[in-house]
Amino acid sequence: MKGLMYAFINAQQQIQKAGETLGLSREVLKKFQRLDRIIKKKIIVKLDNGKKEQFIAYRCQHSNLLGPYKGGIRFHPNVDEDEVKALATWMTIKTAVAGIPYGGAKGGVSIDPQKYSNQELKKVSQAYVEKMASFIGPWQDIPAPDVNTNGQIMAWMTAAYRKYLQKNNLAGLQNAQACFTGKPIILGGSQGREEATGLGGFYILEELMNKLKRKTRDITIAIQGFGNVGSWFAKFAYDAGYKVVAVSNSRGAIFAKKGLNIKKIFAQSQKDNKFHIDKNVQQISNEELLELKVDVLIPAALEGVLTKNNIKKVKADIILEMANGPVTVEAEELFLTKKNRMIIPDVLANSGGVITSYFEWVQNLSANYWIKEEVFEKLHQKMRIAFNDVWEEMITRKTSFRIAAYILALKRLIEAYLLEK
Repeated sequence: MKGLMYAFINAQQQIQKAGETLGLSREVLKKFQRLDRIIKKKIIVKLDNGKKEQFIAYRCQHSNLLGPYKGGIRFHPNVDEDEVKALATWMTIKTAVAGIPYGGAKGGVSIDPQKYSNQELKKVSQAYVEKMASFIGPWQDIPAPDVNTNGQIMAWMTAAYRKYLQKNNLAGLQNAQACFTGKPIILGGSQGREEATGLGGFYILEELMNKLKRKTRDITIAIQGFGNVGSWFAKFAYDAGYKVVAVSNSRGAIFAKKGLNIKKIFAQSQKDNKFHIDKNVQQISNEELLELKVDVLIPAALEGVLTKNNIKKVKADIILEMANGPVTVEAEELFLTKKNRMIIPDVLANSGGVITSYFEWVQNLSANYWIKEEVFEKLHQKMRIAFNDVWEEMITRKTSFRIAAYILALKRLIEAYLLEK
């Protein structure tokens, strides 16, 4: 995560390239490359041992042209200003591509959550909201879970935000629940949120295979990362008949030429987050997984895993980005020099999570409740429309998937900008 300055620069470069294709003036382009604000606060928490410790908290708001700022809050020791700037920029593009009425934001606390108790993390969560409360709200900025945060942390933050409104006699208490998404279902969370990012990526894969007229049973897949996103993607792909030949986690990877039993692996990983090796399954490294001869490679773990140093060893013709920024700009340029190769960008492929967060927000504001099947149906429709919109831009302009996605996002942002100007 440290060193995500390159990612922020990359995002700026992609906006620049898409803007130049559209013939935008420098003045208009700067509007989309600039951040609206970066908020940096010190929070002090009393630990279980009685000592006080200071943490640095961030919230970056990139753009709200299309609606309230939207983006996760992460707890990680490497959270810094460059990281949240990059991720907030990507969120603006992602929500615009998805066609939902949000802008882009990102937040975090520089902390290693493994070193602190639940009670201490609760205090950090509450302190974060106390410092950021005047900058967030259901019509202003709507945070969600991200790396090392979850529904429990969103529950603590929602309660802290409600307390802030009550303490200061502020309006909006009736909609306080809608200030955060990714909450537990009992507290207004949405059905299907856990599966949403992986399922959304699977829907994109299905749309792509339909366009390419490829049969499911003929497609081999390798997935780097078997966390929430990668595991659900693998499960949906396996259930649909795709041959998932390799998956990995932080401990390493497993491979089976004839395909893995994802149903069994998924169930085991839910219990102990370990891969149990069966007959005909071999252990390989994460690096070896990236180099397997498969049809589709799914980086679903970390940013920057495919670089100019290893991209030439990638044998897959299709890379579907389920992680944020897994392929560097230099790597992408090298990869796409060969014909019939595609990279489906993160701003399209992994947007299922923020789309379902939008569904949660809508349900909260309307005091409504949708069953899981309805959420999945609406998600499928949104992902299909987004894919086809990007595909049309790509074919019309004879450009890459990523540039097509950025062009689509910029067109929507420009329309809003000019109407308000």
